[in-house]
Amino acid sequence: MRFGRLVAMGAVAVLILLAGVWGSWGSAQHVMLTKGREQGTVEVTRCGEDTCAGPYSPLSAGSTARARVEIEKSVAVRKGGIYTVVIKPGSDEVVRSGPAGILYAWVPLGGALLLASVVVAGGLGRARVGWVLAGSGVALLTAAFFAV
Repeated sequence: MRFGRLVAMGAVAVLILLAGVWGSWGSAQHVMLTKGREQGTVEVTRCGEDTCAGPYSPLSAGSTARARVEIEKSVAVRKGGIYTVVIKPGSDEVVRSGPAGILYAWVPLGGALLLASVVVAGGLGRARVGWVLAGSGVALLTAAFFAV
């Protein structure tokens, strides 16, 4: 009975962490693996309900200026701000780059670490490991908060 609970709770914890990595990787891959990608800045001129837009100015070789690109609207993006960005291949959508962009991209993993810490500490009875997971999640979320 105890072995079944450990296997089930371990599987849930691993699934939560994998979901956090999967949720983060969609943006993080563009921010962290920038070789060969178009890099530049965007000046946000208008914001809608879900996205903000503005002109793109290239910084990397081979990148072309664009009259309008879209960036996800969040607390990290404000109208009138100028942000360093990376263009997602094959689109006019951009993600923030640099330390702030990297930390912001991994925010879903920070939440997953916090959630998994409860499962590990409570379901598996590994309080120390749970505290390490929770501390890592809090550190990631706090760093992202102050970076953006």
